[in-house]
Amino acid sequence: MDAFSEWLSTVVAHLGYAEIIFLMALESSLFPVPSELVMIPAGYLAARGQLDPLLATLAGGLGSLIGASANYILGRYAGRAFLLRWGKYFLINEAKYHEAERLFMKNAHWATFIGRLLPVIRHLISLPAGVFGMRLLPFALITSAGATLWCAVLVAIGYYLGEGAVDLVRHYSHEVAIAVVLIGAAGVIWFLSRRRST
Repeated sequence: MDAFSEWLSTVVAHLGYAEIIFLMALESSLFPVPSELVMIPAGYLAARGQLDPLLATLAGGLGSLIGASANYILGRYAGRAFLLRWGKYFLINEAKYHEAERLFMKNAHWATFIGRLLPVIRHLISLPAGVFGMRLLPFALITSAGATLWCAVLVAIGYYLGEGAVDLVRHYSHEVAIAVVLIGAAGVIWFLSRRRST
């Protein structure tokens, strides 16, 4: 993991649009690349005139869509067959699978959009979208919108808060990640409780 962190720091130090696309594609798949370590430095470089903030944001959104699409394809062509065949060993029988499918598809658009804004969940939300057969075009549009919004927020933090924000994220990325996960979990619980009460 130390070697991976060192490699990531080296890439971020030479950040350009291609690197943003590549790293955010990894971030939106199943690889442990925190988007904060990519997009906040991109915002800082934009403030220094080395990147265009709009292009950096769009590059982040494009990379996120590429990575999320890989997860979607994995879920679509491997996840469903795997769960239906082997799910019983994970206490997921066919009835439970179809119930989960029904619940997800009932709120697929909102789940996909909100999931793109939540840490940890945004890495995984594309899998159920593929597994349960969400249509590709809505998936791509909603994923792009949510991912680009998230990238815009991070770019704005780096742009307006400057080097201090970059140093904070680099030195306290673990603590920041935990805090954001807790906030995200609280948001999910609040959203689900509101849905049940309506």
